[in-house]
Amino acid sequence: MMSIQLKVIIFVLASAGLVWVSWPSLRSLRFHGLYRFLAWEAIVVLFLLNLDVWFAAPFSIHQLVSWGLLTVSLVLVGVGVQLLRGAGQPDDAREDASLLGFEKTTELVTTGLYRYIRHPLYSSLLFLTWGVFFKRLAWVGVAVAGLATVFLVMTVRIEEAENIRFFGDDYRHYMKRTKMFIPYLF
Repeated sequence: MMSIQLKVIIFVLASAGLVWVSWPSLRSLRFHGLYRFLAWEAIVVLFLLNLDVWFAAPFSIHQLVSWGLLTVSLVLVGVGVQLLRGAGQPDDAREDASLLGFEKTTELVTTGLYRYIRHPLYSSLLFLTWGVFFKRLAWVGVAVAGLATVFLVMTVRIEEAENIRFFGDDYRHYMKRTKMFIPYLF
């Protein structure tokens, strides 16, 4: 069992890393990066809350659900980044401080996973959140996972406004034929 002090140190170090990655977009409520940062922070808190039971009762239903969600999360982030880097043709000349390097796409990606969902990377974080939650079923976990989910939805809403400004009507049409996070559902 990990001590509270060590968990606080891990939280502070993880937060410092997240601040460093997110710094350009933390200055304004109108950038999606602020809400993405808050979602990441909630996920770190959830992870630290559930770290002690990560491998407890490995064949219980909640652990199997957790590992399934975590696996989906890993696949989504891997495939999503690969598609953004390839089909999205990222270019550092795209001036948007709120975007990470591989997010500075110059082409709207509508193939692969993006044919069904607009935000595989945020979908990955959503599956990660709930995968970590299922490690230990507790009310505090529901609250933190719910908060992370709200921040992810806020992130996507703001990023979609940014995408409409950059890609215009193409993005509006794309929004009409795809879901946000989960194909055919949400």
